[in-house]
Amino acid sequence: MTINRPKTQSMAERLRQRLNEPGIIAMPGAFNAMTAKLIESIGFEGVYITGAGLINGITGYPDIALLSMTEVVQFAGYIADAVEIPTICDADTGYGEALQVMRTVQKFEQAGIAGIHLEDQVSPKRCGHLDGKQLITIEEMQSKISAALSARQNPAFTVIARVDARGVNGLEDAIRRAKAYTEAGADMIFAEALQSREEFAEFARKVQTPLLANMTEFGKSPYLTAQDFDALGYKIVIFPMTAFRVMMKSAFDALLTLKETGTQQSFLEGMQTRQELYQLIDYPAYEALDKRFSQQCHDGIRG
Repeated sequence: MTINRPKTQSMAERLRQRLNEPGIIAMPGAFNAMTAKLIESIGFEGVYITGAGLINGITGYPDIALLSMTEVVQFAGYIADAVEIPTICDADTGYGEALQVMRTVQKFEQAGIAGIHLEDQVSPKRCGHLDGKQLITIEEMQSKISAALSARQNPAFTVIARVDARGVNGLEDAIRRAKAYTEAGADMIFAEALQSREEFAEFARKVQTPLLANMTEFGKSPYLTAQDFDALGYKIVIFPMTAFRVMMKSAFDALLTLKETGTQQSFLEGMQTRQELYQLIDYPAYEALDKRFSQQCHDGIRG
């Protein structure tokens, strides 16, 4: 539910417009609406809705496709509705074959998401930075991409093909697949789990389409900055689990101290205050609306 925040332009169109402009788009990951609102409030241009963060944070399950498409769409919709900047969502393998991919695109588009990425793994998928992944064929992935493109109602909705081949067959196969997915019509290529700055550079030189890089922590890729990726020719860099991991460590430390001391007083300065929370969620606007409608109801009774 948005309060006095009309969206005059679809988020898909806003993302497409921004992709055609110079400069990298940094998208931190959000696993709930409040994290997304923080990301927006700090001035980032987009939000990445992390599949791992959703399933880890909401269910406590590992990231092995244990949430259904309808569940992910519902949670992603809450996030997209909470902000006025574009959101891209992890749609795993599309939740099935071509027909299921078509429905997936339609549901995410209806939820206000600006774009999704589909990966070329066998279902159930694995985290992109873990070993043991298995790939579908190039032709199967091309079919999924074609199905996704045919299903979207707004041509600005961005269909991103994620290439997981680097950790399975090597960089050359990843590049070959990326080119094939581009030929199938993918709007953007997600180069997953490349293992050096040189690999990111070579991928960008050989794949002539907008590129997305994943700057996750504790994975197979080296730590590069958003500016580094900009210089290499990438258009989007995501930080999928950064906020999640920071919050989990902070919460763990606070709870441990609470257990040991019986009080939270020693870490009050590390908390978001009540006033800061109310400002972020625009509590006064809700109170004003409630007061307005209550007064209308009262005036109607008196009349």
